[in-house]
Amino acid sequence: MSELQCLPPTREPRVTEHIEQIIDLITKIMDNGKAYTIEGDVYFSVDNFPDYLSLSGRKVDHNLPGKRVTVDTRKRNPADFALWKSAKEGEPSWESPWGLGPLGRPGWHIECSAMSAHYLGKVFDIHGGGKDLIFPHHENELAQSQAAYPESEVKCWMHNGFVNKDGQKMAKADKNFFTIRDIISLYHPMALRLFLMRTHYRSDVNHSDTALQFASGRLYYIYQTQHEGEQSISLYRECKLENYIPADDQKLIDENHSKFLEKMSDDLHTTAVLDHLLVPLRAINNNLSDLKKLQQRLDHQKKKQSLRQKQQQKKPEDYVQTLVALQNEVKEKLSILGLMPSSSLAEALRQLKEKALKRAGMTAEQLHQLIEQRILARKNKDFAESDRIRTDLSALGIALMDEPTGTLWKPSEPELTGES
Repeated sequence: MSELQCLPPTREPRVTEHIEQIIDLITKIMDNGKAYTIEGDVYFSVDNFPDYLSLSGRKVDHNLPGKRVTVDTRKRNPADFALWKSAKEGEPSWESPWGLGPLGRPGWHIECSAMSAHYLGKVFDIHGGGKDLIFPHHENELAQSQAAYPESEVKCWMHNGFVNKDGQKMAKADKNFFTIRDIISLYHPMALRLFLMRTHYRSDVNHSDTALQFASGRLYYIYQTQHEGEQSISLYRECKLENYIPADDQKLIDENHSKFLEKMSDDLHTTAVLDHLLVPLRAINNNLSDLKKLQQRLDHQKKKQSLRQKQQQKKPEDYVQTLVALQNEVKEKLSILGLMPSSSLAEALRQLKEKALKRAGMTAEQLHQLIEQRILARKNKDFAESDRIRTDLSALGIALMDEPTGTLWKPSEPELTGES
């Protein structure tokens, strides 16, 4: 998880270290008349808690007792759930006030209520989990907490969608199961992070090689744009830059910042944020192109000593200060999203190309030979062979670009057809 730049948890509590807090919480629920004992077991009484099912919005008759576990006919209501169970032989167990014998164990939901209250308090901001936990786990957790302490509250429940493989739910039985380690052996960790962020967290994520390849290509474009911007700015570090930025560029920056706040405030709508981030990235590339053309004109004029023309046109510094502002805007947003690489941009670009070669099943030397073969084919006007080599490489996830300085390559960014 650290390779995906996920922050480590502040605490990782264990149930076995919080039995005292669990017993205290169950005792409080019982004292409030919301639980009862049967032969050493303790059950939560849903009939005595009118707000039960308020989180999931389910109806009582939607519950199907016996579907998940065998119904205990001793319960007052089939929907009642265990807070504490008498220990069976071989189970971990602890002393409690309720067992017919001295030992028992917590139910499946109570530990979350006890530990969250212990570390976060009775009211806290965010509770996460998969959408399959809404019922019964989170529903029961909320009921327990509020039955003990009515002021208990979670400000925001954040339930994430499932991960599917090529449109089908992941399952080991179907042999479509994979791990993070499997993916980052072929893709840069930040490409996987970008791939995940391109789908809203509440929606199901459809894993496919095409979507991951798209994310890898898009990440390469982002890092390459940032890297080229940094390189161009570094050439003018000795120049005195003013704070003035053209109105159109400043408006673009302000709009991107406002859009970012708006969409992130809309239940973390990262999909829209990432799409809109292409606007300042394109602006960076446009400024880089204009700066390069201007510098070429200035070099040409310098040879002719055309001072009058130099004074009438924009200066490189005009573009550089705009580039600085655009670069800072993009870098700030990427940092908030956790998408800036831990290494330098140059190293991240190298790693992305290395992974692309691995996916293509070739070495850098083999690719260089194919590029040389294509150059020779073009020289001999064998355009069919030239196109074949380009097409074959594209199918392997490698895109060729013919530049004045030679042929370059990068990881390709395939077109997506309805998947993200």
